[in-house]
Amino acid sequence: MADNSKKADIKDYRMPGQRGPHNRMGEQQKADDTGKTLRKLLGYFAHEKSTVTVLLVCVLVSVICGIITPKLMSDAIDLITNAEYDKVTSALIVMFIVYMIANAGSFLQGRSSAMLSQRTVKRMREDLFESIVNLPVGYLDSHSHGDIMSRMTNDVENISNTISQSVSSLFSGVFTIIGTVFMMVYLCPQLAALSCITVVLTVVGTKYLSKAMRKVYLERQTVLGELNGNAEEMVNCYKTVTAYGRQQFVKDEFNALSDRLTKVGIHAEILGGSMGPLMNCINNIGFVIIAAFGGYFAITGTISVGTISAFIVYAKQFGRPIDEIAQIWGQIQTALAGAERVFIIMDEKPEDKSGEYMMDDYEGSGPQVIGGHGDNHSSNGTIEFRHVNFSYVEGKRVLNDFTFKVYAGHKVALVGATGSGKTTVVNLLMRFYKPDSGEILIDGVNIQDINCDSLRRNTAIVLQDTVLFTDTVRNNLKYSKSDATDDEMITAARQSHVHHMVQQLRDSYDTVLVSAGENLSQGQRQLLTIARAFLATPQILILDEATSSVDTRTEKRIQDAMLTLMEGRTSVVIAHRLSTIQDADVIVVMDQGSIVETGNHEELLRQKGKYYELYMTQFAGQST
Repeated sequence: MADNSKKADIKDYRMPGQRGPHNRMGEQQKADDTGKTLRKLLGYFAHEKSTVTVLLVCVLVSVICGIITPKLMSDAIDLITNAEYDKVTSALIVMFIVYMIANAGSFLQGRSSAMLSQRTVKRMREDLFESIVNLPVGYLDSHSHGDIMSRMTNDVENISNTISQSVSSLFSGVFTIIGTVFMMVYLCPQLAALSCITVVLTVVGTKYLSKAMRKVYLERQTVLGELNGNAEEMVNCYKTVTAYGRQQFVKDEFNALSDRLTKVGIHAEILGGSMGPLMNCINNIGFVIIAAFGGYFAITGTISVGTISAFIVYAKQFGRPIDEIAQIWGQIQTALAGAERVFIIMDEKPEDKSGEYMMDDYEGSGPQVIGGHGDNHSSNGTIEFRHVNFSYVEGKRVLNDFTFKVYAGHKVALVGATGSGKTTVVNLLMRFYKPDSGEILIDGVNIQDINCDSLRRNTAIVLQDTVLFTDTVRNNLKYSKSDATDDEMITAARQSHVHHMVQQLRDSYDTVLVSAGENLSQGQRQLLTIARAFLATPQILILDEATSSVDTRTEKRIQDAMLTLMEGRTSVVIAHRLSTIQDADVIVVMDQGSIVETGNHEELLRQKGKYYELYMTQFAGQST
């Protein structure tokens, strides 16, 4: 709902070479706090304490069984070596039982991981969606919608996969390493001490490799968000792309982003894949050390042959979780990078909707309206702008000392060249943005002191770009007033001349609008949005080129119907076709964010100023 002045400012706000401000370098640096991200993820786990407890118990059971079995195998080998064959059978039975318990624990571990993953991600997805719907309009205007969707889909899905597949492996690996080290020290402290060489190599290798991985995985997620934003924009604007024959251009642009993602992805996969071979190499070094020194200790009688066998298994068991952690480390880094991007949105300050006043709780005092229409009567909906200054981007003023008043029940029209700030006035009136300075009042009360929900509940808006939802016609009309009866809905449809059109649809008011109304013409969609505004019965009505998509005859019928709707309500109309606002009580002519003329149609024509020039230009059949 932004005018061209706003769009230009947003464009200037972007970094060189970037599609939009969602990929600012500052944001990427801010998304590199792994510790903070982990703490927030653990906060989500806190909501699933019982599931986490079951998971940890299953992991512990599996790990303990895995640690016991090599010792049982060592004892069985020593029994065979000592020719105590009568005890071998019982030892094997014990081993079998322990293995079965371990398998049962692994099964329950996988089940618990899946439950933890889905429940955690469900809560995270709901929190993210709640954050998105409560973001200020300015945030969504200045960030790629595709990138935001990527955080909701790709990033959250990465978190889900990591929790279900990697978290239990991580816990199991840590417990296995601790238990294995204990058993190695118990069996042979000398060999355990020598094995520490591989531990040092593992820590050093993991430290430097994971640092590089974290950086490149974050970059991959960021570029993926850009790619999604590009694709989403192309799909939404495909008609324009086709109309101007820009298929090759958007294809080249997409391919360039795809090439970037491919290069970053290859780099990420190489780093992620190198962790496993590195750990495997270090583990092989450990096997050589154990084989050489273990044989020496067996010859000298320090340890038995069974102990050597058990120690080799423990050494392998010690390396296995490290290998697993190395293999999943890339996935963990991807999930952390995605979680950081998700939490960036969650950490955004929500829209301030506070206000101690409700619009239904007070009566207007009736201040004088510009243009000389001062009857000094009391009525809700009187609007006043007092010395308002505003800029979307600091240093680029869109409104300059904007001041005017208009009574409730009067129709004020905002006219002017494209980019003069007309839509910005509506953005400020709806509290989509906050003025840099000055005040906006309704019935003498600053709108910053009016509850935002109350303000918007009492204000209906019809945009030039129609907004309908993939739902039934009935639900689309009742979107502005969910508790409206069918009779009220049909009355509003008749007043806006849409009832007959709806009846011609296959299922009348229960017809589902495909792809948000793509199965209707642009004019029919506009009629539905106007009917939705009729049903809202607002105190304030805002029309932003509301009839631009309907034919002249239909427009005349809608104009007549709107006279009834506007009675007793303040109406703010943005129009380029001056013929549609000649009956306005006050016409405000804007130029470069300032008011240059005010008055009714006849007064402004007599002045032969800016409005006269606009009118005569249109009268001559030229575009404004």
